[in-house]
This record gives sequence, C-alpha cells and structure tokens, in this order.
Amino acid sequence: MCQLLGMNCATPTDIDFSFRGFSQRAGVTSDHSDGFGIAFFEEKACRLFVDNHSALESPIANLIRNYPIKSRNVIAHIRKATQGKINLENSHPFVRELWGRQWIFAHNGDLLNFNPELTGRFQSVGDTDSELAFCYVLDQLALKFGNEHPSLEDIFEYLQQICPKVAEHGTFNFFLSNGQALFSYATTKLHWLIREYPFQHAKLIDLDVDIDFSTVTTLEDRVAVITTEPLTDNEMWQAYQPGEMILFKDGKIELQAITLVERLEREKHDPSLVRKTRADLY
Repeated sequence: MCQLLGMNCATPTDIDFSFRGFSQRAGVTSDHSDGFGIAFFEEKACRLFVDNHSALESPIANLIRNYPIKSRNVIAHIRKATQGKINLENSHPFVRELWGRQWIFAHNGDLLNFNPELTGRFQSVGDTDSELAFCYVLDQLALKFGNEHPSLEDIFEYLQQICPKVAEHGTFNFFLSNGQALFSYATTKLHWLIREYPFQHAKLIDLDVDIDFSTVTTLEDRVAVITTEPLTDNEMWQAYQPGEMILFKDGKIELQAITLVERLEREKHDPSLVRKTRADLY
C-alpha cells in the first residue's frame, strides 16, 4: 500500500526529521517508488510538490529534504501504484478549491468498482481511484453545505456519513486538510502520536538519525504526527481502529469518532468475505 505522512501543529513547524525517515520507504526500507508528493500550507495558500519518480531519486524530494518548511498542516505521500499510470497527474496529494480555500488530499488504498456520479464541479485530472474519491468527497460536501463555509465540526459530522460509503469499495485511509485543521480516516492502517512539552528524544526506524526535541522546541509547540507505519522506535504510537476518524487542530485531537463500515462488519463475522485489495498486499 502507499504510505501517508501528515502533520498538524500548534505553531509553524518543520517536517524535516519525519520526512527524512519517511522518504526511505521509497526504495530503501520499502519499495514505494511510483511517485511522491508533499503539500503544506502557509496561511491560506498551499505549496504543492509532486513527482512521478521515487522520493529517493527525485531532485524535487531532495529539495524538500533541504527546504526549511514551516507549516501548521502538512500532507506527504509516497506511492505504490494500484490504479492509474505512473505519471505526474496521478501523484498525490491532490488539490482543489472549495469555499475560497485550497483543500489537499492523499489516499492509501484500493477502491474496487467505485464509480460515483459527480455533479461536474470537481473532476479528475488523472485516472486514479484516489483522485476520484477526493472529487466525490468534495462534491458531497458542496451539495450538503452550498456556498457557505461550514464549521469544522459540521464537516467532521458529515464526513462520518460519506466515508463509510466509499469504504464499502475497499481500503480507504486518507488525509484531508484546508489549512485550518487535518482530517484523517482509516479502515486498515494509520498511527498517530502527539509531541508536546516536555519534549523527548526520538529515533527514526528507517534511518540512523535521532533528535532531542527538547533542544529545538518551545513551550508553545505541539505537533501531531500521523503516518501509515510508525516512524520512530522509541515513542508511543497509537493505532487507529477500523473506521476511525480523527480531526487534528493546533497539534491535538479536536474530534474523534468511530464510523460503521458495513463491509468491515460483514467480514468480521465471516472471514471468508475478506477482500484483499492490491493495496493490502504491498
């Protein structure tokens, strides 16, 4: 499956430490070499960098590893292709505008027979199930709330209705952000942790690099890190439950809920119904 990395912070924070370890999964500690991307907000504006080359080989990825990113919301993705060609338009994250804000989205999974009807306001540029799911989610939000920007709480509540419908088609782990907060959802595998005062030492799993966060942080700093697989081996990562949705804001959990995915319930009662998609085999 693809690998996701998200960060939500109380103050603008750099992602250099996490991204260095994360990018090793594009060919060193794993084989997710079908493209990569990273998007991060500076106020309302989003900077997006994508490439259809490995995060280890791409000069753009090298730029990111050495770019002094300071952001409160970041989404990164390294791709193991399941649907869609290995090209630039299929590289995550994807970006669209809604309610006068840019929204970014990245997905880990494989959706089977997913052919939703769209109004046409949001359309795919590439040919992945992931971008189609993003367009569908935004389409449903626009239909529900019209032209008025709803609260984060209202969006969170309605996403609890939308996401299980998509998850009926297969693995649906994703990040979604408009720069105000970070929405996350998992049907199979995501992990999170929160770093805050008193900050501790952390050591990467994928690279022989460590850092003492207490030497580079302040009392005001607080960082939520969310990823497919834990990035460090000496911190307490929390696993998502199947169907769990979490909204992170200001580096902490703002809202948290478990959604009912009927497919998962059926599979729980009858393991013979479990469908292993291509994303689950990587």
